[in-house]
Parts: sequence; C-alpha cells; structure tokens
Amino acid sequence: MNVQPVNQAAAILWSAWTEGRRLLALPETCRPLTLDDGYAVQQAIAARLAGHAIGWKIAATSAEGQRHIGVTAPLAGPLFARFLVEPGATIAAGPLHMRVAEPEFAFRLGRDLAPRAKAFTVDAVLDAVDTLHLAIEVPDSRFEDFASAGAPRLVADCACAGLFVLGPAVPGWRNLDLAIQPVAIRRADGPAHEGAGANALGDPRIALAWLANHARERGIVLGAGTIVTTGTCAQPMAIAPGTKVTAEFSGLGSLSVRFS
Repeated sequence: MNVQPVNQAAAILWSAWTEGRRLLALPETCRPLTLDDGYAVQQAIAARLAGHAIGWKIAATSAEGQRHIGVTAPLAGPLFARFLVEPGATIAAGPLHMRVAEPEFAFRLGRDLAPRAKAFTVDAVLDAVDTLHLAIEVPDSRFEDFASAGAPRLVADCACAGLFVLGPAVPGWRNLDLAIQPVAIRRADGPAHEGAGANALGDPRIALAWLANHARERGIVLGAGTIVTTGTCAQPMAIAPGTKVTAEFSGLGSLSVRFS
C-alpha cells in the first residue's frame, strides 16, 4: 500500500476507536489485503500517538483465541498508555464490542532489544526482561464482524487491542515453569474458565520471543520499559454490565476488574 491509503485507513480506524464506532468495512481504496499492508496501517496509527505507545500485545496465541477472531496464526499490536487500567478499576461495558476478558502474563523489559541479523532465542529475550506481571486484557475490535474481517484488517486494527489491566510483579518468576502454571478467570455468577500458561503459544516465554522476532523482522526497537502481554491463558470470559471478573494465577496472586 502507498502512503496515502495507509494514512486514510489509519485515520478511519483511529476515529472509530476514539469515537466508539464500529465499521462494516474499510473502503476498497484503503483496505489492507496483506499482513504487510495491515502492519503498515498499524504503524501509521501508532505514529498518531508518538510517545504514547508503551508496549505490545499478542493476539491469537491459542487455538481458542484464533477461532474467536477467525485467524490461524498470532498477530501483534501496539499498546497505548491511554488504555491502561488499574487493577480494581471499573470499566464502562457499554462501548465494548467483543465483550470478553482474558487472563494473561505480561513482561516488562529492563533493557532495549534492538533488531539484529540473528533471530532471538527465548533465553536471549528473557535476559532483557526486568519483571513479569499478572494481567487482564479486554480486547476489542473496530469492525462489526471481526470474526470474518480477516488477518490483514485485524492487524490494521492493532490486533484487536483494547483495554488492559496490568497487575503486580511476580517475585521469583524466573524459577517458575510458566507453561504449567494454572490460570483461571471467573465471574461471581458462573463457573471459571481454567487454563495454563501453555495456552499462550505453548509458554508465555515462547510468545515473548515470537514478539521480539516479529519486531526484529520489521526493524522495530523494543525499548527498556516495554510491556508485552503474551496472550490469553484460558478461554476468554464473556462480560456484561454489572459483572466483576477476576483472574487467578495459582500461588502467584489475582487481580480483578469491574464492568459498569
């Protein structure tokens, strides 16, 4: 895609995001048809918030997550400071479209990961990590029918980025086997959805390395302080106005968010 259609698509998507509107589709004149097109639009959106991007999310790191949005592989998207929510906060449910909450692990980098010729290994990426956090993501889409929008348009839509809750850091996390770490998300009015860290690409640490190599291939520096949410560890929990959702990480802690 040329610069003009990329910027046109970015403007339409960002306007829909900030105004709480849904799109049936992007105009054919600026509709991304490939993943590269989608990531170009995504970068144009991020450029509108220069200095406000604080990290990255990975969507569709599990088979359940891929089915939910109709894709077959993980997608990366930026996280912006204005959509960060404190644990225990109340979120207005009315503007949300996807209406799900997901329990996740999030890493915060302690030093830069700059692009290099050689692919990053898991160990190389973990060496740059400062802290591991418990998190809840509340993904959303600007597309009315997100399940059939297709990967290029979902990527342009910042990989269904929405709100996210960053919880406390986990002491001694380097000694944990995150793949087998039990994780659950529950509402007070129904059964929990139970899972484990392995639902995120087999291991949240593997998911983090996937994101680092995604950035490396596109010449993107992951700076110190960057937050990376690594994908849901359990089936997404449907939410509705008046509900409280709690993510539980056995032995590590929990965090909650309410929906008004």
